[in-house]
Amino acid sequence: MAGVRLRGREIRHYIVETVGSHPDDIAQVTATRFGISRQAVNTHLRRLVSAGILIAQGATRGRRYTLAVLDEKQIVVPLTPGTAEDTIWRMEIVPFLTDVPQRAHEMWQYGCTEMLNNAIDHSAGTKVTLRLQRTAVTLRAILNDDGEGIFRKVTRELQLDDERHAVLELAKGKLTTDPENHTGEGIFFTSRMFDEFYILSGNVFFSHHTPKNEDWIMETSGTNSGTQVGLQLNDNTTKTVARVFNKYTTNGDYEFSRTVVPVHLVRYGDEALISRSQAKRLLARFDRFRTVVLDFTDVERIGRGFADEVFRVFAKKHRDVELIPIKTNRSVKAVIRRVKNMG
Repeated sequence: MAGVRLRGREIRHYIVETVGSHPDDIAQVTATRFGISRQAVNTHLRRLVSAGILIAQGATRGRRYTLAVLDEKQIVVPLTPGTAEDTIWRMEIVPFLTDVPQRAHEMWQYGCTEMLNNAIDHSAGTKVTLRLQRTAVTLRAILNDDGEGIFRKVTRELQLDDERHAVLELAKGKLTTDPENHTGEGIFFTSRMFDEFYILSGNVFFSHHTPKNEDWIMETSGTNSGTQVGLQLNDNTTKTVARVFNKYTTNGDYEFSRTVVPVHLVRYGDEALISRSQAKRLLARFDRFRTVVLDFTDVERIGRGFADEVFRVFAKKHRDVELIPIKTNRSVKAVIRRVKNMG
């Protein structure tokens, strides 16, 4: 009997840990994982719903499960010359992190203080609203300031093409509108530490999902004032602050010298990546890094002009910058190989 109870707890623990990535098919995924029927899994799902840990939505066949918010806190912070992010962290956020493991606690400290500092130093707003939400296994933070909007400000001050272009530059890292006082590393490293990270500003939505290493830009129907930043992390994360930093440093010098750039962020809509101007937009500020990993996920093909500008022209002028293409299909590999051979 004790073994049955232990297995039941194991199944329910798996459901709670996995439902975030499988809200629509958690019953099937769990049944396959444990070699039991979907009817048996549904018994555990009903128990978790009754306990208030899960929320069920929809009819039986199309039922969707999500983690319930078990606790919530909201504070409004005036943005004044005396506002200090470490004080907000210590007085308002730390008390909400009861029982959060140390490695997750350290990432929350980094992410919250960096994003609060961005609002304080860059938003030109009057306040930031911070909402914290706890589920059985995750913590979520949403920060809203009423300032100019991060994409709009970056576009204006760095004279970029538009707000989508600003997202591309932020995704590379080492981007700041105030180089005298900031390094431009906060958003990049925060996005890599958390399981889910997003920025919504104006009519542009940018997100990074760490488990799948996916970056997305979407345009929304409305225009959102200020900047909203969302962070989510599983309490039982295996990541640490040190490991995330080490992933983007080289030669053991702890300098932010390696970046990963999703190539598809250069595109507007479904346009093909064929021109040298597109390549130059991608290549901007690559010379600030020693290694640039070019992630070709969701890029079906590239033109010879685009490839030539990146892998021959730029590579020849910047021999100290290592370009590493990854996740390339057969067509993209062939074009890259062709222009390299020309060089």
